[in-house]
Amino acid sequence: MHGLRRSLLRQQVASTGLPLYEMPIPKNATNEIYEHELKTTLSGLKQDLEISSIVFGDLFLQDIRDYREKLLSSMGMEGLFPLWGRDTRELAKYFARTGFRAILCTVDPRKLDPSFCGHEFDRSFLSEIPEGVDPCGENGEFHTFVYDGPIFRRPIKVTRGEIVEREGFYFADLLPLEQG
Repeated sequence: MHGLRRSLLRQQVASTGLPLYEMPIPKNATNEIYEHELKTTLSGLKQDLEISSIVFGDLFLQDIRDYREKLLSSMGMEGLFPLWGRDTRELAKYFARTGFRAILCTVDPRKLDPSFCGHEFDRSFLSEIPEGVDPCGENGEFHTFVYDGPIFRRPIKVTRGEIVEREGFYFADLLPLEQG
């Protein structure tokens, strides 16, 4: 749903110092294919790295949490939800205030005007979003690419390319710039 170049994901992970374990799924994969690949990937991590818990950034969508917990439980794992129930307006303000920087990379035009695609996720954005749009995009209104913040060793340098519409969503083509 983010429509990002894989190279940006890899730069992001490298800058945070976190490991990356990719789970390839085909375009337009069914839920059965997704679940099979997820179980295969997580089973490998559970066995090789003795991982028993997975952390999610979900905030309040109970049906998604229930789905994740049921899926993990079937594998003898648990989900952790450290942000669960937090006020999304306060959380979004905290994100901006503490030095994180992000760009809206995907917008659902049924929920938010496409002109926001490619916009910085900052105090200005938070003051401009219409009533009914969750400030963290928890209802799928938008998705972001985080490119800087306290957990980054260095910012990910990007420039905004073309805004494109695909399959009913708007995507900002974020182009990686030379790191150095």
